Amino acid sequence: MMRLLATAVVSLIANAIALIVAAWVLSGMSLTAVAFLIAVVIFTVVAVVIDPLIRQVSVTKAPVLLGSSALVSTLVALIVTALVSDGLQITGIGTWILATVIVWAVSVVARLLLPMVIFKKTLAARK
Repeated sequence: MMRLLATAVVSLIANAIALIVAAWVLSGMSLTAVAFLIAVVIFTVVAVVIDPLIRQVSVTKAPVLLGSSALVSTLVALIVTALVSDGLQITGIGTWILATVIVWAVSVVARLLLPMVIFKKTLAARK
């Protein structure tokens, strides 16, 4: 149970950082401060739900797409978040593509590094 909670916390923080970085880098992407938390929660929930589905479809129908399933799930999560929430606005096809890549890359790096920062004492106690 604690591992699931820790993973959820890391995912929320990583996705928040990724959305902020993408909005900061891309002029065609904007996040409003008021709806930011709602956008992060929606994005994280959609990403968590859609990623296993896309992986399963990739394995059974198109194994070639398995490597890109994380990018596809990130794009789907961005689309759903933009449609459902007023907190995320993305304009232009180039911005959509770059936003997908930036959010995916930053969240991957953040998910790798955040546990070392957040759970530093716990990890040190285990060793």
